[in-house]
Amino acid sequence: MEAGAATHATLFGLDPLWLSTAILIVSYATIMFERVNRAIVALLGAGAVIVSGVLDQEQAIAGIDFNTIALLTGTMLLVAISKRSGVFQYAAVWSAKVARGSPWAMLALLMLVTALVSAFLNNVTTVLFMAPVTLVIAEQLEVPPYPFLFTEILASNIGGTATLIGDPPNIIIGSATGLTFNDFLANLAPVILIVLGAQIAINHLIWGRKMKVDEAARARVMAFKPAEAINDWPLLWKSLFVLVLVIVGFVLADPLQLEPGSIAMLGAALLLLLEHLGRPGEDQSHQVHHTFGEVEWITIFFFVGLFIIVAGVEHAGLLSLLAHELIKATGGDLTVTTLAVLWASALLSAIIDNIPFVATMIPVIKNMAANFGGPEGLLPLWWSLSLGACLGGNGTLIGASANLTVAGIGDRAGVPFRFVPFLVMAFPMMLMSVLISTAYVYLRYL
Repeated sequence: MEAGAATHATLFGLDPLWLSTAILIVSYATIMFERVNRAIVALLGAGAVIVSGVLDQEQAIAGIDFNTIALLTGTMLLVAISKRSGVFQYAAVWSAKVARGSPWAMLALLMLVTALVSAFLNNVTTVLFMAPVTLVIAEQLEVPPYPFLFTEILASNIGGTATLIGDPPNIIIGSATGLTFNDFLANLAPVILIVLGAQIAINHLIWGRKMKVDEAARARVMAFKPAEAINDWPLLWKSLFVLVLVIVGFVLADPLQLEPGSIAMLGAALLLLLEHLGRPGEDQSHQVHHTFGEVEWITIFFFVGLFIIVAGVEHAGLLSLLAHELIKATGGDLTVTTLAVLWASALLSAIIDNIPFVATMIPVIKNMAANFGGPEGLLPLWWSLSLGACLGGNGTLIGASANLTVAGIGDRAGVPFRFVPFLVMAFPMMLMSVLISTAYVYLRYL
């Protein structure tokens, strides 16, 4: 797409490419300084994109990924209802007992579970279920919850990279290329296991070995009986029934021709119905109002604003320009092009939504088939694009949906996530994972 091709007349006739890029940079810089809530910044940036004429209102609305919004909202409602049964307390007590009340063992266990679940479920769904369990564990063991939540963010993005259905960029790549679930598993799972192992080791060095738990707290946790945490058995069974249906729906989303957002919203509506069936109307209204109040609306509206800001630079041609310049700079050399795609995808995905970037890169890479011996010669590029786009999301707090989802849950629980501290800790870890991926791609495919 040429710069400005999809835009109307902009304010003062300014170049839409430069104008949209300036709005993106100012918005991100303001978020980094953290003087204004990130949802307010995103909505103001989205308003600037529309008022300045970079996008008209129809284009702005089309730029919002309502599947992601619906997935977030629906899953948040499922979590809000399910947790009233005590199921998360049950899972927390069970996990703590398995780890014998050891903080470093809990850190590794939660990261492994998060990565494994993220390989088969959407990352956002995974962290929405894991974060409440984590907060309960940290409270019971009387340890800081931030390291646990931080590592779960990284684990969700790492684990989601391993399979076709684990992360949206992989779904887009698989759909465009015909690569199967087994193709992704065979080619990406080996390096993801290495990355995950390295990340667990780093977590232990930074946090795990320093964490101490009071023996009284450990004894109290070990004395707990998990079943005693359940305070509403009927609601538990209803919740488990709906959650199983939703998970099956996620797995069968393609043949059912349904988006995950639709499945999550339908599951939330069904669980709301089952929870309130037979109750007086006034009680229903009060409880439903309380349930909807549990949704992380700050996170939801931040995503709405961010989608519009990114749609602005996408429509103005910035992403297409970056993709073409990247390929042009490599001179048609397969090794250089493959590694350039890997690193550019990682660095750009840390600051912009990886979905439009991947969608932009796919036709660019496809057009290179003749230079590299046909479609088969493009395989190293597809694996590099996947690894870079998925792992790059770990670089910043706004790099992936799961990051912001956990940040929203943490903020509500009094565990603040700040942009710069997260960046300082997470960005080097992201670079480590990309370095491992670079060695893997080079040794296996080049």
